[in-house]
Amino acid sequence: MIVLAALVALLPFLAAFAGMLFGPSLTRLLGGRDDGPVPPGRNGSALIACAPIALAAVLSAVVAYTVWREPGERTGMLTVIETGSVPIRVGLQVDGLSAVVALMVCCVALAVQVYSVAYLKGDRRYSSYAAFVSLFTAAMLLVVYSGDLLVLYAGWEVMGICSYFLIGHHWEDRANSRAAVKAFLVTRLGDVGFLIGVIVLGAGADTFEIREIARTASDLPGATVTAAALLLLAGVAGKSAQFPLHTWLPDAMAGPTPISALIHAATMVAAGIYVIARVFPVFEAAPAALAVLGIVAVISMVGAACAALAQDDLKRVLAYSTISQLAVMAAGLAVGGRSAAVFHLLTHGAFKALLFLAAGCVIVVAGSNMLAHYGGLRHGMPITFWSMTVGLAALAGVPPLSGWFSKDSIIEAAQHAALHGGEPLPDGRPRYALVLTTHDGGLPPGFTMPELAAVYSLPGWVAWLVYLGLLLTVALTAAYATRTWLMTFFGEPRGSYDIREPSKIMSWTVAALAVPAAILGFFGLGAEELRPHVGPALLSIVLLAVGAGAAFLLWNRDPALDPARALGSARPVFARAFFVDEFYDAVIVRPMKAVARYVVAFDRSRVDAAVTGTGRGALRVGELLRVPQNGNAQSYLTGLLAGVVVIVAGVVILL
Repeated sequence: MIVLAALVALLPFLAAFAGMLFGPSLTRLLGGRDDGPVPPGRNGSALIACAPIALAAVLSAVVAYTVWREPGERTGMLTVIETGSVPIRVGLQVDGLSAVVALMVCCVALAVQVYSVAYLKGDRRYSSYAAFVSLFTAAMLLVVYSGDLLVLYAGWEVMGICSYFLIGHHWEDRANSRAAVKAFLVTRLGDVGFLIGVIVLGAGADTFEIREIARTASDLPGATVTAAALLLLAGVAGKSAQFPLHTWLPDAMAGPTPISALIHAATMVAAGIYVIARVFPVFEAAPAALAVLGIVAVISMVGAACAALAQDDLKRVLAYSTISQLAVMAAGLAVGGRSAAVFHLLTHGAFKALLFLAAGCVIVVAGSNMLAHYGGLRHGMPITFWSMTVGLAALAGVPPLSGWFSKDSIIEAAQHAALHGGEPLPDGRPRYALVLTTHDGGLPPGFTMPELAAVYSLPGWVAWLVYLGLLLTVALTAAYATRTWLMTFFGEPRGSYDIREPSKIMSWTVAALAVPAAILGFFGLGAEELRPHVGPALLSIVLLAVGAGAAFLLWNRDPALDPARALGSARPVFARAFFVDEFYDAVIVRPMKAVARYVVAFDRSRVDAAVTGTGRGALRVGELLRVPQNGNAQSYLTGLLAGVVVIVAGVVILL
């Protein structure tokens, strides 16, 4: 089992290097050209990229099936790196969580690689693009299967580097290069906290092994586990684009659309949620961190949903939708619904990858990202229309598609935490406890471990805030999903382009992704906590109908106009995402530029002047010292005679 998991992560890693080194050569060997469009059958880089990830997908399915048949945790260690303090155990850990997430990563990566063959046809840098996608996939799989936090961190950072190169693939376009730099800097800011959190947690637990940390988290001192959890949240906020480190994701949509599907929908942005789920006992032992997670989730999910409602760019709609849906997962974790959050992570990976790749089909045909340039596409693009309909419906939570099941399970967990979490225990003690351990890591007086497991560690007001935020997000999501659907596929065509399906590779890849986006929710029926419940299900359906109905009524008044016009003066605020970027520009960017200009001026007028002055002074001294050394023999003889005269005179006078 561990060997298969290692092969799953190793295959795309080998594909990355093989594609970079031998892809162009194999293309020429197969009869393709480097300077023009290459048929898929003769694209050596495509073969090297797609074949290994296809095999990895098969092996990951075998791993997932084995874990499903025989539940349990498997671990394997390659080596131990002695550091002088806490050792690093390089090994893998396979359980139900890592197995299903790895399968999702492989399936999405395979779809993206196949789709990219047609999407980037004729791109002279395709070989490096495919290699970076493979390397990114390998890094994500390392994060998923890793059994040690420092090994996980290595994969975490490689993902960040790959995302920088992939977002800036078309670096000659300044918007792409700026977006890549912004994504790199913002995520690195969060990663600083993440690394410190890993070190604090490892030093406190005397091990970086994930299963040992999870097992002993409740025994750690309260201050240590709280500090570590809050620092980990900084990295999660950066990678998963949560407030206040969310601003890089919408700008990253400047990159190629398949990269948006891979990195910004199903894999890298989901890594933060995955890490919280993996070390969830740490957060259970740190109620303050759970409260912060819940508050950040509410701000992110509602704020991003409002921003998506007013966007004119199709990819930016999906970008803000991604931020909002990741926040929904974070909200599920905050209220203790770990299984529900992971379930939504899987369904979201399916329908959001579908939506981004379907958006790529629309953009290729229309030649534009703007919703105002679409309209009436359903007649000429039936495959894309029906596939994107499934994706948007799953996003909105239309039953019985996958998003409805997973979102309903999170709402159910939040409702239970809000309505019943605050009830006192049988002996009168409050169920909510901000501190579940004493200063020395022990349990509070009167608590036993079974009781501790039943205690909700989230404050009651935060649980209610999360619950109400989720309900509002359901209505907002339905509204912007319906607006996007209507403006793209209905009404009169608003462009002069030929409405048709793109290449078969692109359209049929999208159609294939529509299947899991539609049926994946039914796989959760085997777990009690993931089954739909009548109350939350009916409430979410009502809110769905309200949001979708409002968007339809506004659009139906005049299909040629944008329904978002009804937002009035709030629309510019939503469209600019509450001016967070402008705030950062005023508070951070401009002051830093002013400081940089001052440093440059100081360097020129003081430091450079001092260095230049020293050099000039040395030159002047040198010129004076070289006067006697002018190369004239007569001058040397005159000086010699003058010296002899002075010496003789001195001897005579003194003696």
